[in-house]
Formats: sequence, structure tokens, C-alpha cells
Amino acid sequence: MNRARMRQVLSRHGLAGLATVALLLATLLAGIGLLGLSGGFLTGAALTFGVVAGFNLFLPSAGIRALTLARIACRYGEKVVGHETTLRIARDLRVWLFERMLALSPGQLSQLRTGDLLARLLGDIDAVDGLLVRAIGPLLALALAILALAGFALALDPLLGAWIALAATASAAAVWWRAARGQQEQEHALAQERAALRASLHELYDGAADLAAMDATARWLGKLPEQGARLAQRERRRRLRLADASALHGVTTAIAWSGLFWLACTAVIDGRLAPAQAAGLAFAALALSEALPGMALAWQALQAARASMQRIESLASQPPAVVDPRRPRVLPARGALEFDAVEFAWPGGRRVLDGAALRLAPGERIAIRGDSGIGKSSLAALALRLADPLGGAVRWGGVDLRESAQADWHVHLAWLPQEAPVFAGSLAQNLRLGCTDAGDAELYRALAGVRLEQWARAAGGLDAWIGEGGATVSAGQARRIALARALLRRAPLLVLDEPTEGLDQDTAEAVMRALPELCADRSVLLLSHAPLPPGAVHRELLLCDARLQPLA
Repeated sequence: MNRARMRQVLSRHGLAGLATVALLLATLLAGIGLLGLSGGFLTGAALTFGVVAGFNLFLPSAGIRALTLARIACRYGEKVVGHETTLRIARDLRVWLFERMLALSPGQLSQLRTGDLLARLLGDIDAVDGLLVRAIGPLLALALAILALAGFALALDPLLGAWIALAATASAAAVWWRAARGQQEQEHALAQERAALRASLHELYDGAADLAAMDATARWLGKLPEQGARLAQRERRRRLRLADASALHGVTTAIAWSGLFWLACTAVIDGRLAPAQAAGLAFAALALSEALPGMALAWQALQAARASMQRIESLASQPPAVVDPRRPRVLPARGALEFDAVEFAWPGGRRVLDGAALRLAPGERIAIRGDSGIGKSSLAALALRLADPLGGAVRWGGVDLRESAQADWHVHLAWLPQEAPVFAGSLAQNLRLGCTDAGDAELYRALAGVRLEQWARAAGGLDAWIGEGGATVSAGQARRIALARALLRRAPLLVLDEPTEGLDQDTAEAVMRALPELCADRSVLLLSHAPLPPGAVHRELLLCDARLQPLA
């Protein structure tokens, strides 16, 4: 199914693909024609000693100039059209794959390394998006060029044409046999080795500070040479196959050229061909033979693309944890959030909810307490409908969330995840992710609510630069920026997962005391293991033994 959908993505660029193949073929035929016409022209001129009366100098000269210009123009057009098509395919494939990744639950994504995901989004898609320019296009162009030259030669001399067709086919088969036959598994292993090395390098960069603090950098670096050596060995074998294919092509070309020379001479002696025609065909066949070694790279590119497609499909083929119904029900603008005898467990994990029951009324604030790892974030995932319960139901305004569209439900939500990111950009850009049309005054009110207004004005106001991952701010400041972003979102339900994580005690207490004012009449589901000041929430529940119960 996903392979068919991937082909649908590729088929959107079918016309551009055909244009690329046509330009590749035109470039190749212009080169073959140029060498063939030049060979025939030189042979005819030599036999007539360049006497104008005995030989037409002007028509072949004009043809040579025309073919030269055509080859240049077609090569330029092929580069422009081919590379633009490649970039568009890469764009569409990444969007297509990212959409499927977004549909996966946190539990599904947690089974994959971040570096491996990057390898599939970057390296594997690079191999697939070049399928047209590096593999299918050259192979089709070469096959059509063989047919065209063989057909032209057959029309002039059947014996010579048959030999050219046989020799070109044998040489192409020899190149495929040595460069590509039985190498699909090797290409798949090569793609996996590249992905593993990329993942290790990403984790080294991402965890450099922790590795240095634990004096583990040297041990981590120690495994990279082994990974690099395995990858280099596979790459070396791949290059050796290319070299062997080139050598085999050279042998077949030498044999074919000897036979072609003998047949061309025989055709001239027997009067079937003029010397210039025989020389032209011989040089055209030589030009074709010079292009045939490129088939080795094209075959390997095709196999690499197929291996990468398998890796992409293995990710895209995972069924999403949440599937919208065919006819989703419309959710009310406001309502109560209800957990009715909910049962849940992540795939392969223990049951974290078993008959959990909860009712969050409109405008009510409830805190869910519990130890780390007890299942509070899983409860938040169900509230966000990032996953569906195994038993029971989660409802909003009496409507089972499984009967609604996920996008419709998310309109009703504001979420602060436990590890909320901040992005490279200005402070205002980070905040307006929660509300795109928020004015400066509204942004400053949100910052004041999380005790960041004075810092923001001193740091340069709303134009203050936030480095990637919050590199230019402290962890506590990044956390409060993310909280302000969630508070800015005009949604009836706020889900806050450990909102005071990383904050000092005084700041955390001040922010939680201001929560009733900041949230106004909105419902709040707050997940925390930290104590809360009086009045921050209406009720506190304890998640224990996979059930919710009033906090004593």
C-alpha cells in the first residue's frame, strides 16, 4: 500500500520525468551522431584529398556544428529540468513521509533512534529522489540509444546492424552482471551501515555535554572507527564491482570493435557501404560503447534507491495509533473531559491505566499527582488523542473522541509537553506559535504571568533572540517561554505536563499561584509530582496502581 502511495508521489512528476529522459536521450544521440558524422566526414575528406568537386564539405560541416550546439543545449536542459524535478520529488517525499511519522504515537516513535529517523528523512530520500536522474533516466536513454543506432545500422547494412545490436547488448549485459547482479542485499546492508553511522554521530553531537561530564566521550568515539571501517569496506567492494564492470566492458568492447572493423571493411569491399558510411557507423558504435559503462553506476543507483525505499516503507507502513472515522462527529466548543473506565498500555509495555475514571468540568482545574513513570504522560497522550484507549472511552462534551477527527479535537487543546522545545528565532516568534495573531501587549501579559516580562525587556524585548533548542536561555527560562506559549493559545482545555519542571521553588510557586488568573475560565488538566500551592487547582487526584483516586 505504501509503495503504491510512494509511486503516486513520484508519478506527480511524470511529465517532467519524461522530459528529462527525452533530454538525456537527445544528448546521448547528439554525441553519438557527432562522433559518427565526424568519422565519416574525415574518412570521406581523406579519400578525396579534400577536393570540393569530389566531396561535399559543407553539409557535413554544418551537421557537425548543429550536433555540437544541440548536444550543449540538451545537456544544459537535462541538468536544469532533471535537477529541478529531483528537488521537487525530494520535497514531496519528505512531506509525505513526515505526515506519516506525525500519525505515529510517541510509543511507536520511541522505538526508533533519532539519528535513524534523520537518516531516512535525509539519506534514504536522497537515494530515492535521484532515481530519475541517476538510474531510470540513464538506463532508459541508453536502451533507446542502442535501439536507435542498431535500427539505423540495420537500415544501411543488416549484417553490420545486427553485429552492433548484439555487441551493445552483450556489453550492457556484462556491465549489469558484474556491477548489479545479486547485489540488492548488499545495497540494503550498505544503507543500514550509513544510517547506523549517521545515528551514532547525531547522538555524539546531541549528547556531547553529558558524555564529557561522564568522561565517556573517548569510549563513544572508540566505536566510530569500527562503524566507519565496516562502511568503508562495503563502499570499497562496491567500487571494486564498478571497476570490474569497466574492465569487463573494455574486453567486450575490444572484441566487438575487432568484429565491427572486419565487418565494416567487408561491407566496403563488397560494395554494400561507402567508406564514409562504414567509418561513420564504426565511430558511432564507438561513441555508444563509451557511454555504456555509465550503466554500472545507474544500476547501482537503482539498487540503492530500492533499498532506501524499503527502509522508508518500513517506517511509513506502520499503522497509526489513531485513525479518524469516515464520518467524524463535530465536537462542541466547550464541554467536560471524561475518562470512563479507561484501560491503556503502550505496545509491549505494562498496563499503566486500568479502569481509570475522571471528569473535568468546564472551567475546572484538576491536578494529577503520582511518581515519575507511573503513567501521567500516558494519561495526557490519551487526553490529546495521540493514542486511543484499549478499553473504556475518553469523551468531550459527551462525544467519544474516537468518533471525532483528530485535527478537530486539537483545535480545542493547548498543550505543554514535559520536554517542550523552543526554537531558533525571536522571542515573539516562539510565543506566537501558540497564537499567531497575538499583539505585543498580549505577549507581554503572558510573559508577566510566567515571571519573564522584566527579563524579556532587559534582553531586547520581543525581538530577543532564542538560540536553537534554547541555547541562549536557561532551562528554566525555556520552560517558562513554552508555558507562556501554551497559555496564549485560545483553547478551552489546557493540558500541562510538569509545568514547573526545572524552575526554582520560588518561581514555581509564584507561577502556580497565578494559574487561576492566567487560565481564567478554561479547564486545566495539570500533571505533576511536585507540591502545589493552595488555590492553584480545585482538586488533586493520585494516579496509583493504574487507577485515579482522590488525594488524601
